[in-house]
Amino acid sequence: MSQLDLKQFDFLRAAAEEWGALQAKVIPADLVVVEHRVTLKCRSGCKGYGNKLTCPPHVPTPDEFAKILSEYSAALIVKFQSPAQADDDLIRSIYKSWLDPDSPEETKQEAARFWSEYFADSPRILDVMLELEKLAFNSGHTFALALVNGSCRLCDTCNIKNGVCLHPTRARIPEHAVGINMKKTVELAGMPIRFPITGRAEPMALLLID
Repeated sequence: MSQLDLKQFDFLRAAAEEWGALQAKVIPADLVVVEHRVTLKCRSGCKGYGNKLTCPPHVPTPDEFAKILSEYSAALIVKFQSPAQADDDLIRSIYKSWLDPDSPEETKQEAARFWSEYFADSPRILDVMLELEKLAFNSGHTFALALVNGSCRLCDTCNIKNGVCLHPTRARIPEHAVGINMKKTVELAGMPIRFPITGRAEPMALLLID
């Protein structure tokens, strides 16, 4: 898809930035990188794995999602700035420090503070992405669909036993849950993720556009 063609979606980029995004950019959908190893990370220590209807193994596999992705023409990458930050040493093991029972109590508390601030900002990001999805839909892109950063937090406990989401109009799948390598994708888009994080975390979300 040419750059000229992508300009038809510029109203979505402008809306994202107006609604609080740090940066947004439209890219061809074929620049979205899907890899099997991404969902392997979900199985290796993530609390959401198997416990949320928006997480593996309850969502499309990377192979299934790659086929779905091929039916889209573009994607809007949306970068946000989180209030969460931690010192450079802690950020390198922020997840382990939070969950490992052997972590020093002070370290565990600092990690818990980081994640509390990070997760508290999730509703804002979800709201923006849902508004962008609605804007695209009402502009004729009826299969537009938002993917979000991090596992769903709409319920304290997911209705996994009954297999039916209690918030189907709001719950959205995380990018990594279907195999999207956001690090590679945003590098191709010219807006790379800093890793390890320095300063405030910068969550990334994605809007698929038909």
